[in-house]
Amino acid sequence: MNLKKKTLWLVLLIVLLLVADQVLKIWVKTHFTLGESMTIIPDWFQLRFIENPGFAFGLRIGSGDGFDWGKLGLGIFRIVLSVGIGWLMVRFARRASTPTGVLVGLALILAGAVGNIIDSACYGWLFSESTTQTVAEFGGSYAAPMMGKVVDMCYFPLFRWESAPSWLSFLFDREGYFFGPIFNLADAYISVAVVYLLIFHHKFLSK
Repeated sequence: MNLKKKTLWLVLLIVLLLVADQVLKIWVKTHFTLGESMTIIPDWFQLRFIENPGFAFGLRIGSGDGFDWGKLGLGIFRIVLSVGIGWLMVRFARRASTPTGVLVGLALILAGAVGNIIDSACYGWLFSESTTQTVAEFGGSYAAPMMGKVVDMCYFPLFRWESAPSWLSFLFDREGYFFGPIFNLADAYISVAVVYLLIFHHKFLSK
């Protein structure tokens, strides 16, 4: 496959992944109040709407008082990282010896990174604020550009163990459910791609 065709299907893949991520986020944000959930598969999979104000798992940089310079720095870092991943993907695409799986993995990571950048960069001035009582609407504004919150919704409480040992607490949420983190499709793209690349393409990447 020549470079033009590789580039075309990689761009198409990234666009499709981004559309899926953003459509689900926008639908959840404009139909759910904060904390509201919908059971998809009983006792296994829910859509539960939360917003992440900072880094992964809700971690923040800085106090959050006034203008959040930590969040701005994180946003700029994400953008620079995305540009770097895009450059690396183009460089690998030019090599005939690059496995297709490596290019797909990098496309997943890039789509995931850009998907969450869109939330932070745009949602604050595109939507009104989501609360536990009201649903967000288009045309509002709750934060400056780059200060928006990332929308998360995928929740897989596999089983409950209320008396789990404290040293295993990082694996359980506040309600005692195993695998408690709530994430979005963009997070899933990145996680799946990283694990896949490390397991199946570590030899290629180590070069």
